[in-house]
Amino acid sequence: MAEQTIMLNCSAGMSTSLLVTKMQQAAKDQGIDANIFACPASEASQHIEQDHPDCILLGPQIRYMEDDFKNKVKGQGKDGNDIPLGVIDMRSYGMMDGKKVLQQAEDLING
Repeated sequence: MAEQTIMLNCSAGMSTSLLVTKMQQAAKDQGIDANIFACPASEASQHIEQDHPDCILLGPQIRYMEDDFKNKVKGQGKDGNDIPLGVIDMRSYGMMDGKKVLQQAEDLING
């Protein structure tokens, strides 16, 4: 399977860093080739252009920015489609459940 790029966003990029580590471990355990990284919402546009993520997940604390992000991902995905976008489940986020959040990303990517 080709590498998937999953971008997590939060207000400063700090709170999602631990979650990224947990997701990377879950991906490794499941044999999924994934590039998973976090960045602050203020740098999202730059990373969308640079890294071409297959999926973007927003931390629950920036759920209010979802409409903003919908505009940013329009036509930026593969074949000119929108990049799949979701808000991380609050419970999974609070528990830092990398496996569940990885599954959420996989579900978005696979439609």
